[in-house]
Amino acid sequence: MHDDRNLVEARLKRVLNERIRPAIHPESVPLEVAVWHAPDEPVPVAEGLAAVPEPIAVGQAWGAPWGTSWFTVTGTVPMEWGGRIVEAILDLGFDEDKPGFQCEGLVYRPDGTPVKGLNPRNQWVRIGEPVEGGEEVRLHVEAASNPVILGHNAFQPTLMGDKETAGSDPLYRLTRMDLAVFDKTVWELVMDLEVLGELMLELPVDSGRRWELLRAVERALDAVDLQDVGGTAAAARAELAGVLAAPAAPSAHRISAVGHAHIDSAWLWPLRETVRKVARTTSNMTALLEDEPDFVFAMSQAQQWAWVKEHRPEVWAKVTKAVAAGRFVPAGGMWVESDTNMPGSEAMARQFVHGKRFFIDEFGVDNEEVWLPDTFGFAAGLPQIIKAAGSKRLLTQKISWSQTNTFPHHTFLWEGIDGTRIFTHFPPVDTYNCSMQGRELAHAARNFKDKGVARHSLAPTGWGDGGGGTTREMIAKAARVRDLEGSPMVRWETPAEFFAKAEAEYPQPPVWVGELYLELHRATLTSQAKTKQGNRRSESLLREAELWAATAAVRAGAPYPYERLDRIWKTVLLHQFHDILPGSSIAWVHREARRTYEMVARELNEIIDGAQRALAGDGPGELVFNGAPHARHGVPAGGAALAARRSATAARPREGGGFVLEDERLRVEIDGRGLVVSAFDLRAGRETIAPGRAANLLQLHQDFPNKWDAWDVDEFYRRTVTDLTETGGLRLDGGTVVIERSFGHSKVTQRLTLGEGRLEIDTEVDWHETEKFLKLAFPLDVRADRYAAESQFGHAFRATHTNTSWEAAKFEACNHRFVHVEEPGWGVAVVNDSTYGHDVTREVDERGTTTTLRVSLLRAPRFPDPETDQGTHRFRHALVPGAAIGDAVREGYFINLPERRVPGAAPVEPLVTVDDDAVVVTAVKLADDESGDVIVRFHESRGGRAKATLRAGFPVAEVVPTDLLERPTGEPRGQGGEIPVSLRPFELVTLRLKRG
Repeated sequence: MHDDRNLVEARLKRVLNERIRPAIHPESVPLEVAVWHAPDEPVPVAEGLAAVPEPIAVGQAWGAPWGTSWFTVTGTVPMEWGGRIVEAILDLGFDEDKPGFQCEGLVYRPDGTPVKGLNPRNQWVRIGEPVEGGEEVRLHVEAASNPVILGHNAFQPTLMGDKETAGSDPLYRLTRMDLAVFDKTVWELVMDLEVLGELMLELPVDSGRRWELLRAVERALDAVDLQDVGGTAAAARAELAGVLAAPAAPSAHRISAVGHAHIDSAWLWPLRETVRKVARTTSNMTALLEDEPDFVFAMSQAQQWAWVKEHRPEVWAKVTKAVAAGRFVPAGGMWVESDTNMPGSEAMARQFVHGKRFFIDEFGVDNEEVWLPDTFGFAAGLPQIIKAAGSKRLLTQKISWSQTNTFPHHTFLWEGIDGTRIFTHFPPVDTYNCSMQGRELAHAARNFKDKGVARHSLAPTGWGDGGGGTTREMIAKAARVRDLEGSPMVRWETPAEFFAKAEAEYPQPPVWVGELYLELHRATLTSQAKTKQGNRRSESLLREAELWAATAAVRAGAPYPYERLDRIWKTVLLHQFHDILPGSSIAWVHREARRTYEMVARELNEIIDGAQRALAGDGPGELVFNGAPHARHGVPAGGAALAARRSATAARPREGGGFVLEDERLRVEIDGRGLVVSAFDLRAGRETIAPGRAANLLQLHQDFPNKWDAWDVDEFYRRTVTDLTETGGLRLDGGTVVIERSFGHSKVTQRLTLGEGRLEIDTEVDWHETEKFLKLAFPLDVRADRYAAESQFGHAFRATHTNTSWEAAKFEACNHRFVHVEEPGWGVAVVNDSTYGHDVTREVDERGTTTTLRVSLLRAPRFPDPETDQGTHRFRHALVPGAAIGDAVREGYFINLPERRVPGAAPVEPLVTVDDDAVVVTAVKLADDESGDVIVRFHESRGGRAKATLRAGFPVAEVVPTDLLERPTGEPRGQGGEIPVSLRPFELVTLRLKRG
């Protein structure tokens, strides 16, 4: 038998494309089209429907970048079409790209009822099934002319990413606006042929099943009269019926298909456009649910649900009906699909608080699955946060993008820093945009790493990123592979149904301990510095606002700003979405983010100032408020006291050039280049800086990754480096050394100050580089094979060496407020107020081992924002010699939560205190149920055991342990203001203190 599969494949492709697919709509008549262009931003639906349009013809240009055009299409169904299925085919000018990355539309009836969304894979609107003939058709389309940012010239700089720079020339041409007959038999034939043709290509060449499919496809194509496809489609389908009826083998892989549309809350479009993307997709999915009884659809991100409720109540009504039927499923339990590396402890907790509470309040649904398919890696502190929120399962997909190492499991237990384990699934289909193609299903079955002990996996099915969702074609394909020989078996199921089956069949899955590090997109820890600073500072301000507002409510009877704090938290959580906080969105998104963070800061500072003034009272003097979780300068954590004197710092010229700064703990030498050549720990009698090396060294790298500019930094960047050692000025300003430098088109001013055993480094950069990476280096005289980086509710360790490919791949990693390097008995911390990316390397020479920590300051990628980070930035860091891990925790909080000075004379007692610094209080607030109860959240911060006493500074009637949502999780304790606590390493605890 000769191998003619390539000939059959070529024949099938051509006949499908040129004859059979066009015959799906064999007859058509044009619709009349008129258009009204909204003058600026999108208008309410009622306004768009009421606008007076002007005629426009197919072939004409429309749509300025980011514009909105309202099309009205009208026509009459021909009488001779009576008894047939008729659809409107509305092609706004789509290209062959996938949905969500170009123009889109939402179709309305004249009364404002939404019908469905339009995109390249969903251009049809059903008019009647069947029609009588003579029906008058009138539809309205709210069309968005969103530019193609990630197009054929991917990663090329473009000004289209901001409305202010995109210009006004039309981007699209109307391609087709017709009424057409829909031939269902032909459409079914297309589905048959696609499924069998795709399956055939995935089977082994010598497989009998492959040859059965090949011969059946040949017979079907022979049966098609190319001049009468509609008339012969049934006969062609009959030739395929036998091979389509052959059941799958009992051992076939099982795939749970979950209807899905991963919608980035912002990325290559602004937030306002996502509001409309969600409306389009949910309209499509609710319509599809009505037509397809087996289909289920899951949507994550409570923020997106809230947008539908607020902005599209007519769509919301359809969504709530589908949720009640159990077929439109709230998923994930988070406010957005956030980044999980950079959000702080409380912010990560609040993602679940606000997300889960929305679904509970709206639908009574408390889903247990965390849904994060596209997030760029997962911090090691996340498992206990998931558990503390009342969830127990995690789905992700992005780890399949890792460049170096292949993750060894698809279903496993993920163990976090405190020992919490979460049942985790990583779909072997390797996409969160599965379209039910044969190659995807076959890849899932072949790729599944848990064969022999498990056979279930999940496939998120539907067009995503920019939305679109599942299509009728995907559902038709899934129906054919429900039980088909040679294919995995597919069922539409909810996430909960999948996880229940997966857990039941795999009671003892393997365990992965520590972070789920994505070996890609490492530069997202640095890109768009102002967005990252806005996030960190918002988190700090929210901590203070809740703390001082709660204290003022209990101590002074001041009103607690429940609504304002709720709204601000949701705003900050939204901006932690995994393409906003990571800096990988278009210019428009980050421009708006900067403005939003400024407004958030103003409002939170108003709340803080009002609460502190209510507490400080009148009178002479000045109170120092300490919002950090550790006592500082004699002021208890969460309290206020009269200002105290500070220890003095000596400053003098250095022999050979430069200056010396010294206090009772530390002597720092800064040479004539403005570099730190010595940081001597006077108490330990030990040098911090490696011999012959210099710290506070700015280093500039060429940074041009292979692709994904804003996302990636590739390891080869290290091969090209310039040490910035030339100074434009070095002077002493009081006790501060001021250093000025120029390089390229940029300038740097640094201010070095000694304060209580730490060297504070204030760096201001006027940045105007392109495709460069700026680092701040600290070569340390420490021999360490691992280091600690702060994560949520604790810290994680990473290797300083590269023994394995797994360790080598972590050449850029994330920290929160500190990085700590230690030899037994002595360590060094570098703390920061707003940076996340860093790298740690080690070198050995005749003088010993040098462990070099480098902080990542700025990048200058040109895609998707060609002006990324251009302008002035300010960073604050501190070098803390002699620091144990507890010192690193404390100093990290101090640099992020500076003292506040307020006129007044009445000291403020804290609402709560803890007598062990290892126990860190991350939140003090009033309960969300407005009961007036005080919520306290705390954790063990050093990785050891802790026994402590939590003391309340107010009468306590009862102490109730709760989860993150403030729901009871244990038996209440008796009344009293002293609460003994015993914590395991990194254990997280939330208590409700009912006021007496």
